[in-house]
Amino acid sequence: MRRYDLDWLRVIVFGLLIIYHVGMFFVPWGFHIKNNVIYHWLVYPMLFVNQWRLPILFIISGMGTYYALSKRNGIQFAWERIKRLFIPLVFGMLVIVPPQVYIERLAKGQFTGPYFDFWPSLALKGIYPVGNLSWHHLWFLPYLLLFSLVLIPMFMYLRKHPENGIVRWINKVITKPLGLYIFIVPLYFIEAFIEPFFPVTHALIGDWFAIINYIFLFFYGFILISVKETFWKTVEANRKVFLICASIAFTIWLSEIILFEDSYLRHFTEAFLKEFNLWSWILVLFGYAAKHLNKPSKSLAYANQAVYPFYILHQSIMLIIAYYLMDLDWGLLPKSTLMILGTFGGSWLIYEFIIRRLKIIWPFFGLKKKLKLQAVKQVQ
Repeated sequence: MRRYDLDWLRVIVFGLLIIYHVGMFFVPWGFHIKNNVIYHWLVYPMLFVNQWRLPILFIISGMGTYYALSKRNGIQFAWERIKRLFIPLVFGMLVIVPPQVYIERLAKGQFTGPYFDFWPSLALKGIYPVGNLSWHHLWFLPYLLLFSLVLIPMFMYLRKHPENGIVRWINKVITKPLGLYIFIVPLYFIEAFIEPFFPVTHALIGDWFAIINYIFLFFYGFILISVKETFWKTVEANRKVFLICASIAFTIWLSEIILFEDSYLRHFTEAFLKEFNLWSWILVLFGYAAKHLNKPSKSLAYANQAVYPFYILHQSIMLIIAYYLMDLDWGLLPKSTLMILGTFGGSWLIYEFIIRRLKIIWPFFGLKKKLKLQAVKQVQ
C-alpha cells in the first residue's frame, strides 16, 4: 500500500533543502560564495533544520527501497538504481554543476572570461576544489547508489523472510512509545567515536563517518517500513510525546553549544544530545505526517514527479541569482526572498516547459517513463 505521507515528506524536505541552501549564502559556514553581510544569528534556525534534514532523507530513501524491491529482483533493482542515480549524476557533473563552479571562480577572482571559455577545460583542470570537476550538491546521489547496491543481498534476504528475527524483535520493541529510541544507540557510537576522526567531506572516498552514519539511516528506513503498521501506529499515537522530547533535546543541546567550551566531556554529551534531538524530530515528522498527510492529491502527484528535477537544478539557479545580489546593499529579507522565489520559479519553468515536455531528456533527471500515467494513478 502506498504511503502518501512519505511522498509529502520527501517533497517538503527537498523544499526545505532549497531554503537551507539559500541560508548558507548568509551564514558564516563555508559555502561557494557569500553575501557581503553575514548574519550570525541565522546559524541557530539553520542548526535546527540541519540536524534532521539529511537523516530523514536517507530514511525515506530506505523506505522507498522496500517498495522498489517488491516489484524487482536484485539485478533489476541494481539496474534501476544505476539509471535513476548514476545517469543524472554524470549529467549533473557535466552540465548542471559547472555553472556553480564558474560562478565561484568569478566571485573569488580565480577566472575571468565567458562561461564557454571555462566549460571545455572542466575535466582537464582536475577535481574540485583544486580543479573544477565536482558533484557539489549532487553528492547525495553517489552515496545513495553505493548504499543501494551494497545492501542488496541483505535487503533481498529480509524481503524473502518477512518473519525473520530482526523484524520480529523490532516489531515487539517499537510497540512501546520510547522503544523507537533504541535506534539512536548505534548512531551515538558513530557520532562519538568515528566523527572526530573523519570530518564530513562529501567526497565519498575516505568519508567514513558520513558513509557509516548514512548507511545506518538508510538501513533503518528499510527495517522500519518492514514492520508496517506497527511503526506508523506508534509514531502517530505518540507524536506529541516525541515533540516534547524533541523540543527539550534541542533546547539543551543548543544551550550546551552556546554556554560550554569544547572538551572531551562536551563531545560525548553533545553526541548523545545531537542524536536524541535529530531522532526525536524525525519521529515527530513521521508522526504528524501519518496523521495529516497520508492522502493523495493532484498537487502531490505533480510535486512528487517534479522534486527530483528541482533537486538537480536548484543550486545552480540559486548561485547565479546570488552572484548578482552578493555585493548589493540590500538587507537579508529582500535578498533571501528574491533568491527563494527565483530558485523555485526558475526550477519550475525549466521543469514544466522543457523537462516535462521532452521525454528524451527524462533519464538525465531521473524521471521514469509514463510520467502522466503515474500521476493519474496516484490520485485515483
